[in-house]
Amino acid sequence: MLSDDRTQNAISHTALIVAAKRAIEHQRSDRLFDDPFAALLAADEIPVLLERWQKVGDDLTKIKAKRTRFIAVRTRFYDDFLMSAQLLASQVVILGAGMDARAFRLPWCNPTCVYEVDRPEVLDYKNSILQDVPAKCIRTVIKADLTDNWVDSLLSEGFSVSNPSIWLLEGVLMYLPEVAVFKLLQTISELSVDGSFLGADFVSVKSVEVGEKARESDRGRVLRHWQFGCDRPEDFLLNYGWDATVVQPGEDGANFGRYSECPPSRVVPGTRQVFLVTAKKNSSVILMQ
Repeated sequence: MLSDDRTQNAISHTALIVAAKRAIEHQRSDRLFDDPFAALLAADEIPVLLERWQKVGDDLTKIKAKRTRFIAVRTRFYDDFLMSAQLLASQVVILGAGMDARAFRLPWCNPTCVYEVDRPEVLDYKNSILQDVPAKCIRTVIKADLTDNWVDSLLSEGFSVSNPSIWLLEGVLMYLPEVAVFKLLQTISELSVDGSFLGADFVSVKSVEVGEKARESDRGRVLRHWQFGCDRPEDFLLNYGWDATVVQPGEDGANFGRYSECPPSRVVPGTRQVFLVTAKKNSSVILMQ
């Protein structure tokens, strides 16, 4: 998604990690979603994770449950969001699509157009793995870096700026520099009519600070690459014309029986937090440009 080669490779690797965690969730009898393609897309990452986790403690079952629950909850949360929003919009754009297999595994209404945007090598890899799997929608891939001009390709492939759209940025914004986040959200807003939908997860400012310390100590294969944090996503998105709802994993609507503890209170500043956000476009709520 980014133009720096080292960062690109790291982000591509996080896509494999997410696929591996989805594959592990899919193996559960009480799984929160079906993703039979995740294990194929994860390549060799599943045994790598299991080996790392086995070193943490003896009870691998409990370790797996704890280490995969966020991805499991986030995936199910945005599955539900997409299935609900598709009743009101028939064009979906998944930015930084990575190993997302929703085009192949979700029961899309007919005809729903799903556009996947990511770098060529990421989408080429996924296409090679799933080349014989029929999509359950009209799937179009847009091979482009999110910091480059992907809009022209999207429009040339039939995306309509006159119709409501659904945007998904799952595991994307925290990896981008602040200026790139601003530009990306401004672009999305300009392409979206009122009644469009947006799903995106955010991490808090403190989470990014923890990630910076992880870089210094060469720890944290995922969070060490975080660059953008936001403590009030609903206020932030309001500036771009989106009326947002924010929940934390573990709260009602984002638990699914996987969290026994409450998430950190949002009234306490300077805490590590993750936010699952859904929003609807409403140009009348724009506060500033």
